[in-house]
Amino acid sequence: MNNNIELLSPAGDFECLKAAVQNGANAVYLGASSFSARANAKNFNLEELKAAIEYATLRNVAVHLTLNTLIKNDEWNDVIELAIKAYEYGVSAILVQDVGLAKALISALPDLPIHASTQMTIHNLEGAKFAKEMGFSRVVLARELSINEIQFIHANCDIELEAFIHGALCISYSGQCLMSSSINARSR
Repeated sequence: MNNNIELLSPAGDFECLKAAVQNGANAVYLGASSFSARANAKNFNLEELKAAIEYATLRNVAVHLTLNTLIKNDEWNDVIELAIKAYEYGVSAILVQDVGLAKALISALPDLPIHASTQMTIHNLEGAKFAKEMGFSRVVLARELSINEIQFIHANCDIELEAFIHGALCISYSGQCLMSSSINARSR
């Protein structure tokens, strides 16, 4: 089991990416122009995504792409094409919420780590075990978990765990942006 700690920072645009890299982040997570729950960030078009991955990789910083929205049937080809492009550019991992997309990416890109996004609301040992069985390499746990609950999952499941150490607009239940959707008139 890996006990290494990774400092992972959000990067909503290239300036945020540079700030994270220059200030010690081991990895960044960012969204592309579509299929990201980080819709209010500037995000990265394909050209910018390629440049961001190149910039971070040259500095030994991993890039995790968030494709963490639910995918509709008419979006399927576009999200798969985006994931393949990111893979070709050298992305370190992809975070997903959609179980069908996860299954497709795990099958199509077996050497690319696929992470279960916090939007999957994994908050117990059985959820982490299920993610491991599906082929996920990491689970981003629900924000509501206590340190003791995280330690319990860590001790009983051989999967990388990620936990947020900062707040979010997703209140009511993390990853399920119900209250913030109502308050801010937006779902993400």
